[in-house]
Amino acid sequence: MTKNILLVGVGGQGTILTSKIMSKGLLDAGYDVKMAEIHGMSQRGGSVTTQIRYGNKVYSPVIEKGTADIIVSFERSEALRWIEYLKKDGILILNEHQIQPFTVTLDLSEYPGNLIEEYKKMVVNFKSYDAFQIAKSIGNSKVMSIILLGSLIKYTGLNDIDWKKVIEESVPENFIDLNIEAFTKGYEVI
Repeated sequence: MTKNILLVGVGGQGTILTSKIMSKGLLDAGYDVKMAEIHGMSQRGGSVTTQIRYGNKVYSPVIEKGTADIIVSFERSEALRWIEYLKKDGILILNEHQIQPFTVTLDLSEYPGNLIEEYKKMVVNFKSYDAFQIAKSIGNSKVMSIILLGSLIKYTGLNDIDWKKVIEESVPENFIDLNIEAFTKGYEVI
């Protein structure tokens, strides 16, 4: 059976690094993995999405609406753009941190209010926390994405993969310990 994971965020949040670590771990475990990434205007704070599909045999990297088993939203409002891709019994893991879009900083639009309450109404399996604050508390806000990866792994049940080894092979040597700590925090937070 094929599993579908959608990672959504804003440029610079580590969405693509997270998808590469996830895909590498799945490949190492013998799964057939397809990954597609879209990062358009990511260098200017634009939307970034990665679709990961894995199973015994996967024919396409594209996740259709209503078929994502899990959506991990790296930014609070990004989930709103992609929520229609989540299965009825799917899981939404939400980073509560918000990044003001360019149009909001120019007073051309407003950041959506009450999003967490809206998500609770739309999604049965909803988990949220501020991964950015947790990352800052362990010394570097850039490991926020690895905290979210830890939570993702907990919900996928892919505990038999050596994720610490995959992280060691995927990040610069001087950041390995910090990233492994971040992964552990994310796994334990929910």
